[in-house]
Amino acid sequence: MSGTRGVDMFVVGGGPAGLACAIAGALRGLKVRVVDVAPGGPVDKACGEGLLPDAVEALRRLGVRVAGRQFAGIRFHEEERVAQARFPVGLGLGVRRTELHGALIQRASQIGVRVEWGTAFRGLDEIEARFVIGADGGQSRVREAAGLDHPATTRRVGLRQHFTVTPWSEFVEVYWGDGVQAYVTPVAEREVGVAFLATRRLQGVAEALACFPELRERLEGAEATSKAKGGLTVTRKLGRVTSGRVALVGDASGSVDAITGEGLNLAFRQAESLVEAVLAGRLERYEEAHRRVMRTARVMSEALLWMDRSAVVRHGAMAGLSNCPWVFRGLLGVHVGGGRLAGPLTA
Repeated sequence: MSGTRGVDMFVVGGGPAGLACAIAGALRGLKVRVVDVAPGGPVDKACGEGLLPDAVEALRRLGVRVAGRQFAGIRFHEEERVAQARFPVGLGLGVRRTELHGALIQRASQIGVRVEWGTAFRGLDEIEARFVIGADGGQSRVREAAGLDHPATTRRVGLRQHFTVTPWSEFVEVYWGDGVQAYVTPVAEREVGVAFLATRRLQGVAEALACFPELRERLEGAEATSKAKGGLTVTRKLGRVTSGRVALVGDASGSVDAITGEGLNLAFRQAESLVEAVLAGRLERYEEAHRRVMRTARVMSEALLWMDRSAVVRHGAMAGLSNCPWVFRGLLGVHVGGGRLAGPLTA
């Protein structure tokens, strides 16, 4: 690719992970260029749209301003049992994926980051930049080109739609069923996003809601404000996320199941740490930090997936969390605060 000589970070992928990397690098004085095969942004994606407090703080450090609806913690529902916990520090933010992506694009443009839409990655040999950052998602071509590819170990189906209704809770609500979960995230004063995760293909939102009578009743008569959008959530663990001058970030660098709600939080933490490693010229520092932050997320992901796989485990866990709320608070504190990477950015 022409024009890459003198570039410090050549970022392949203009999604949230790639743009967070680019913005973080530009704020530290690095010369950054971003390319994405999509014709333009913002790009929508089926996801839960809830940002945990760490992700909200990361956006603040990047100077990204985005509107949404705050939430105070997480609430689990399973049959008659309810368990909830507030975040120990800060608030989460529910925000539409397109709004978040648009805010990141705007901030990148504001600080002079060059983003080239409709530009495909054609190979590492054509890039003369000091470092190449693969932020091109779960099917990363950069990862494959660098010899870091690894197959997914778990695949599940996701489905999401938005509804006009006043949020009835100050929490993100998770409804548990047999082989399926529903996530309700407030994204505006009069709108919620409802996302489903399942081990089987869902024929539509109506079929998914049939698994959760209480939630279906809450949404009865509510107008759908978006089309149902589906996707896959995968679990992928890589032995390494760097090779020579190449580093991976976001889903390209491995992923945990979307059941954790950690995707964007992990990407933003990784972006900050990667920039620190680039500034030092030592990608091995990023390798170490990446392992640290993913370790906590993988433990939480596996615990939640056990609740999905086994009704006995789920019933026992829900009984314990509802009867001992301090346990839920402690686990949530570990979840939202575990494995932090680099420190604050210099704006």
